[in-house]
Amino acid sequence: MSGHSKWHNIAAKKGKTDAARGAKFTKIGRELAVAAKGNPNPDTNSKLADVIAKAKAANMPNENIKRSIAKAAGELGDKEYKELTYEGYGVGGSAVIIKTLTDNVNRTAGDIRSTMSKCGGQMGNTGCVSYMFDDKGVIVIERTVALDEDTMMEYCLEAEADDYISEDDVYEVYTAPEKWSSAHKYFESKGLNFLESEVKMVPQNYIMLDDDKLATFKKMLERLEELDDVQDVYHNVDLPDDEEDE
Repeated sequence: MSGHSKWHNIAAKKGKTDAARGAKFTKIGRELAVAAKGNPNPDTNSKLADVIAKAKAANMPNENIKRSIAKAAGELGDKEYKELTYEGYGVGGSAVIIKTLTDNVNRTAGDIRSTMSKCGGQMGNTGCVSYMFDDKGVIVIERTVALDEDTMMEYCLEAEADDYISEDDVYEVYTAPEKWSSAHKYFESKGLNFLESEVKMVPQNYIMLDDDKLATFKKMLERLEELDDVQDVYHNVDLPDDEEDE
């Protein structure tokens, strides 16, 4: 099957620093707490169930997941968090989409605008680049000797996946957003090892930047991802395999 995979080898993924992993857990933890507010039961709260699936795929410990859900009734208090999406441009005409979870819209917008501006980018209007992306369920599964391509194709058909990409170390499966949750549960029932599982924005095409622009773009990505209110950053830049995080 066709596609453009942005995943490098498992060893590199597992070699992520503790700091990077901790930052990821913190962001997912906030998602869990916000999703659980008002109804901490994943059996009757489908949004919470989906975030739990995402957390488990990221290898977030169960204790962390339980603790984050418990925060829904405690630490969040009366704070009202909004899910907001910002769009804009990086250097070289690159497209960037930033998903946030915030209790202070002015702070978040200001932080993102300032960060992008300092790295040669700029915020744009809603819709300025989102047409270049598609919402897709993305499930990345570790490839093993037992999980050959014939078996994987059979699983994908059973799970009603749209497509999959086969690499040396992983299979990257794509689904329609509304099919992601059921596909995740199907693959989970097969005892497969997930490296990632979530609905995300996938670019229709990738662009390449020269070395100087690439360094500037990567700096902007790093700074955006360090912002507390930023949950996910999607882009259409072809990053070197050993540095691709998206």
